[in-house]
Amino acid sequence: MKKKYDQVYQFKITLKGTKPPIWRRILVPETYTFWDLHVAIQDAMGWDDYHLHEFTLLSPKTGRKVKIGIPSDEDADYGWEVLAEWNQKIAHYFSSENSKADYVYDFGDGWEHSIKLEKILPRETGVAYPRCIAGRGACPPEDCGGADGYQELLEAFNSSDPKQHQEAVMWLGEDFAPDEFEPNDVEFEDPDSRFKLAFE
Repeated sequence: MKKKYDQVYQFKITLKGTKPPIWRRILVPETYTFWDLHVAIQDAMGWDDYHLHEFTLLSPKTGRKVKIGIPSDEDADYGWEVLAEWNQKIAHYFSSENSKADYVYDFGDGWEHSIKLEKILPRETGVAYPRCIAGRGACPPEDCGGADGYQELLEAFNSSDPKQHQEAVMWLGEDFAPDEFEPNDVEFEDPDSRFKLAFE
């Protein structure tokens, strides 16, 4: 059963280290957990959700940074505390006074995203949420080496050297258009279904 809500949170998600910046603007229900937000970010950006991820932001209760994600035994071994994201609601953390967070996807490639709460808006009748209302730039391919690796791929893709260009095409595809993004093409999956797929 879907939870009732009256407000939606407008976030801008920006992929750090990309030039020009790749970004998305999304609206999500105020009832969302960080797991739900994670799924929305993955879908809006265009990631495949193959890798681990983690949020870092200030806790309004303590004023200290907290990590929110998928806890593991390794976290305890290193003395890290990672709060289970499915138990943490975005409404308990984000506000106009506490509007920023970092989100890392794929600890190997290290795709760093900045999250900015821009507005809290009334829910519109007849509108489906989450939704993507704006954005810029195509999502980089998975496992290409992070922002620096992606930049090198783009340079090779645009190279006049046939060998370099062909190697980049193997990653990106012949018709890859780095500047293209259409918000209406974003399809959001149900976070509960994604959770079952990931953990059951």
